[in-house]
Amino acid sequence: MKTILTLLIAVLSLASANAQIVRTGQTLQISITGVPVSEKGRLDATYSVSGDGYIEMWMIGKVKASGLSKSALATKIASQYKAAQIYTNPVFQVFSGEDAKAQDNQFFTVGGQVRSPGQKQWTKGMTLYSAIQGAGGETPYAAMNRVKLYRNGQAYVYDMKRQDHKGVKIYSRDVIEVPEGNLIGR
Repeated sequence: MKTILTLLIAVLSLASANAQIVRTGQTLQISITGVPVSEKGRLDATYSVSGDGYIEMWMIGKVKASGLSKSALATKIASQYKAAQIYTNPVFQVFSGEDAKAQDNQFFTVGGQVRSPGQKQWTKGMTLYSAIQGAGGETPYAAMNRVKLYRNGQAYVYDMKRQDHKGVKIYSRDVIEVPEGNLIGR
């Protein structure tokens, strides 16, 4: 009985790992954060893995995808954009069709002094700073030293001039408010 259970666990683990590996012919949804909104529109798309195992990415060309896990592919794409000196800190996420469907229902809201306020698509690993940039960035009137994050009935205040605050993770259903500065710009 113990041997059968061990074997079953091993088979399920292998099946789960294989579900995460990119295959030729597979359709992937790729999303980027940490870049200007105009650039995001160029890269957030559905990509097909070619018969020889590659996807074609804007500005960097072919990227070998098959045989990699989705997270390894995301890291590889980000590395290639950094190496080409196109982006300094991009964050990519790769989803298969089923992952993308689960992702469709997850949103956060950004309001206040941003160029494109409203409800936005949430992606795993998104930071407070990338969420603000995903809403078009701050307006000239924004007080980036007093950004409010509302989660589960609690309010938290962050200073976007501090690196440790920029990296705060956000989650689905979070609400972000970028307040207007006062007369001295704070």
